[in-house]
Amino acid sequence: MKAQNVRIKDIARLAGVSIGTVDRVLHNRGNVSPEALIKVNAILEQIDYKPNLIARTLGSNKNFRIAVLLPDPQVDQYWSQAHAGIIQSQSEWAQYNIQVEVHFFDLMDKSVFQKIAFQVDQSKPDAILIAPIFYHESLPVFERFHQSEIPFILFNTNIKEANPMSFIGQDLYQSGKVGAQLMNIGQHDPGTYAVLHLDEDVHESVHLLEKERGFREYFELKKLKINIIDFILNPNDPLFNSKLDQLLNEPSLRGIFVSTSKGTAVAASFLEKHGKNNIRLVGYDMLEENLKYLESGIIDFLINQNPKRQAALGVDHLANHLMFKKTAPANDLFPLEVITQQNVASYLSSGIH
Repeated sequence: MKAQNVRIKDIARLAGVSIGTVDRVLHNRGNVSPEALIKVNAILEQIDYKPNLIARTLGSNKNFRIAVLLPDPQVDQYWSQAHAGIIQSQSEWAQYNIQVEVHFFDLMDKSVFQKIAFQVDQSKPDAILIAPIFYHESLPVFERFHQSEIPFILFNTNIKEANPMSFIGQDLYQSGKVGAQLMNIGQHDPGTYAVLHLDEDVHESVHLLEKERGFREYFELKKLKINIIDFILNPNDPLFNSKLDQLLNEPSLRGIFVSTSKGTAVAASFLEKHGKNNIRLVGYDMLEENLKYLESGIIDFLINQNPKRQAALGVDHLANHLMFKKTAPANDLFPLEVITQQNVASYLSSGIH
């Protein structure tokens, strides 16, 4: 008799026990005598029976809660794409008694982030997925999660001190080096490249600093005599426009590397406004505005981080851990995908972004 063809009533007949007893053994519900347990397990071992894990989990009536801490998607389309991945996972896992709760925080308010994170911890979810934008404010949050023994996964930004179950995202140092290589293709004259950080506190943003570090070290390792300047700008700054004008009027400026997806479109709009099509622009992500400027030739290259897939995969890893005790990879690194004017249409039509 093949294991896959064996029904519960067949096991009960072979073991000489009731169907209800076999069901309780398979679903670990207790109320089984030691003698009956030995008989049923002997038959299971004999036929190499492997119960359907999903059916067994559903049969246990166990409900799981996964909490997600995410920057407000209303403020930034990058996080809107990540939220779309969460919504997708909510729908897929709901049938398995897994509830995915999303908690938004303000990208510009560190104290609110920590307050919400502590509230999530107090609600005692079974697992947590978090995008830790603020470095210093995140450290006590991670400590609290460990004290509560709540498994958690980081995505988008890797903070090594966190010691999470897993990190999902890209190697941002290598991402910066890719940005530098794209900037350097076909550029032979000495000049200036700008690293532009927009709309985030770069000193708190490990992910932005890692990109800049990779960008700078590419040229150092190649021993290329390039002048690199960094611009940290906040769109709410009254001098925002004049500072960008100052950057674009730098005579030796050959290219701009923008560390954020939202900032990429802002830089592109200024280049278009000033007719600076000769300045190379490398930025991040397939946001609607970015694609418009890529197709018009203002943006030369986009490095796609795929936030939707990052977020969805984070929920998947946690759900599989809770249901089936599966161990997530310590680092689930996404490829550094380079999107150009020439390949963007085929990439969008593939449906894999």
